[in-house]
Amino acid sequence: MSDLPPGRDTAAVERAIAELIRALGLDTAAEPELLATPARVADLYREILGGLDPAEVPELATFPHDGQGDLVMVRDLPFHSLCVHHFVPFFGRALIAYLPGQKLFGISAAARLLDTYARRPQLQERLGQQIADHIEQLVQPRGVAVILEARHLCMEMRGIRRYGMVETRTVRGELEGPRYADALRLSAAGR
Repeated sequence: MSDLPPGRDTAAVERAIAELIRALGLDTAAEPELLATPARVADLYREILGGLDPAEVPELATFPHDGQGDLVMVRDLPFHSLCVHHFVPFFGRALIAYLPGQKLFGISAAARLLDTYARRPQLQERLGQQIADHIEQLVQPRGVAVILEARHLCMEMRGIRRYGMVETRTVRGELEGPRYADALRLSAAGR
């Protein structure tokens, strides 16, 4: 019986990891700690890829608003995800901002959305777009911005093997204009 969401099978993940261990020429007799690795990896993937379960998309409370007011920002939100190209981690911090329209959402909703969409095999660029799309559908803001800054282990552990930060910005509506450019830049920089 699978304890993963529909379409995912823990036993199949365990078999695939056991096969990978054999394909890499690793010897479970010489390294007995590898015997439990397939089960541990299946458990890890169930947890870190929980965002694939449609039931994991959070129900977020919204509140009426007068459509006026200033920028709402939640910043320095840590996140981690798996690169869809190499299945190795990328991780960093996020800034999620919006200009309220007729509705607000609770400030913890930003962290919940980030966690949900990051818990999928992912591209950093797509992660920001998915969060912005969700916010637009949820509260129809006058503008939304999702700024992500992350380290990618696929760049650090292979290929060029260099450290570097990747920043992506999804900026829409009134936040695209110059009025908020400095606020978003300084906030993303953690100042």
